[in-house]
Amino acid sequence: MDSMYDVFVGSALVGLYAKCNSVDHARRVFDKMLQRDVVSWTAMIVGYAHNGYSLEALRLFQRMQQEGVEPDSNSFASVLPVCAKLAALEKGIEIHQQIIRSGFQSDVFVESALIDMYAKSGRIEKAHNLFDRQHQRNVVSWTTMIAGYAMHGFGEEAIHLFEQMQQSGVNPNHVTLVGVLSACCHAGLVEKGQQYFNRMSQHYHINSAMEH
Repeated sequence: MDSMYDVFVGSALVGLYAKCNSVDHARRVFDKMLQRDVVSWTAMIVGYAHNGYSLEALRLFQRMQQEGVEPDSNSFASVLPVCAKLAALEKGIEIHQQIIRSGFQSDVFVESALIDMYAKSGRIEKAHNLFDRQHQRNVVSWTTMIAGYAMHGFGEEAIHLFEQMQQSGVNPNHVTLVGVLSACCHAGLVEKGQQYFNRMSQHYHINSAMEH
C-alpha cells in the first residue's frame, strides 16, 4: 500500500475498508490520497463513526473544514450522531447553525440526524419542534422521534406518535418496534406492547428482520 491514490479510487477504498471494519487500512489509504474531496473526507468520517471512533470522527470533520473543504449533507448527517455519542451538545448546536447557513436543514437525512442528536442529548422539546417542521418524513424520522420519547420515559407520547405514523401510511421497521415496545414498558402498557408486536410481526415481517 505504498502507492498514491487519486480521489476516486481512494474514496472507494476508504469506504470499502471502513465497511470491513479495517479503519487503520482506510486511514492509510486516506493519508496517501493525492487530493481529497468532500466524498473522501466524509467516507473516512463515516468509517470512524461506524467503528466506534467518535472523537476521531469529530476531529476529522473539523480538520476537513480547516483545510477548506465544505461539508455536504452526508457529512453533516454523519457527524451529528457522533456529537450525540460524545454528549457534545454545544458542538452539535454549533454544527446545527452551520447546517442552517449552508442550506441543508431541509434534507430529510440531516433533519433526522438533528432530531436524533437533540433527542439523545435530552432536548426532547427541541427535537419535537424540528420533527413538527419537517416537510417530508420517512421511517427514520418517525422512528428517531419515537425512540427519543421512549428513551426519556415519555411512553404515552411515543405511543401516540407511533399511532400517527401508522395513520400517515409510513410502515414501521424492527427499530421502530424496539422503540414502541420500550415506550409501552415505560408506560406500563404490557398488553398493548404485545398487541403491537403481534400486529407488526404479521404485517411487516418484523420477526425475520430482527433475526438478521
